Amino acid sequence: MSIIINKDTRVIVQGITGKEGSFHASQMIEYGTKIVAGVTPNKGGQTAINNSVPVFNTVKEAKNATDANASIIFVPPKFAADAIIEASEAGVETIICISEGIPINDMLKAKRVTENNNTRLVGPNCPGVITVDECKLGIMPGFITKKGTVGVISKSGTLTYEAIDQLVKNGLGQTTALGIGGDPIIGTDMKDAVELFENDPETEGIIIIGEIGGTMEIETALWSKDNVTKPIVGFIAGQTAPPGRRMGHAGAIVSGADETAKAKMKIMEDCGIHVCQSPAEIGIKMKEVLSKTRENNEQ
Repeated sequence: MSIIINKDTRVIVQGITGKEGSFHASQMIEYGTKIVAGVTPNKGGQTAINNSVPVFNTVKEAKNATDANASIIFVPPKFAADAIIEASEAGVETIICISEGIPINDMLKAKRVTENNNTRLVGPNCPGVITVDECKLGIMPGFITKKGTVGVISKSGTLTYEAIDQLVKNGLGQTTALGIGGDPIIGTDMKDAVELFENDPETEGIIIIGEIGGTMEIETALWSKDNVTKPIVGFIAGQTAPPGRRMGHAGAIVSGADETAKAKMKIMEDCGIHVCQSPAEIGIKMKEVLSKTRENNEQ
């Protein structure tokens, strides 16, 4: 199986006629993603991607015409929150927002709308989601993945790719990989994603990649201790960052004692998570952990 998206997901691309939207829509179609519509205001009636995708003025029109159940957003940050709200209000079940730099107040409003409508939001400021050999929604390079039994969750797009590469080098593949985004206000968080993988029968192990700042990793670890049966391998980026230093993502700034990499890693270990000191250890560690888990299950 998978989480969030699969081979049957029917996708709308918001911003399909823009440079980023058209480029990545082409890549997603090439991977096998079912893109059934695009949306760009005032360009309804046109077609995109070699005349293969109809373009509509609104998400509601696109959904009504195509029965799409997911949308991916490639629009400028000042319009992105409104794009999320439009898709949610139109009844789209899953929204992936790639746009970065969305004002926090705009995102607070958008998040309230998606929560009220029970819409699954991933992002913003994320690389998207890929269910291997089925569907790619985002900017992740599909060729680096391999079908397998490990779920990958990361705040960092680059470290998502690194984790996938480390797994493949150790003979392991992925069910689904997602970058949840590093902004202060995001939709699906780390605990949400861990719960989805825990409930996916084809996922045997879970990787979580966090970073300094905030308490998401701590909350995830504490929840996982009592609620997750599958082995988790974790890594925290920013181990050498001094207190108060922002590291890349808007959400990655240390403001409290428990928000340092060292503190988070200690809590994760105390909760039974197998913590790596370097991203280069992720694949090796997961291979070891899965091997031991399978041996124990056979006894």
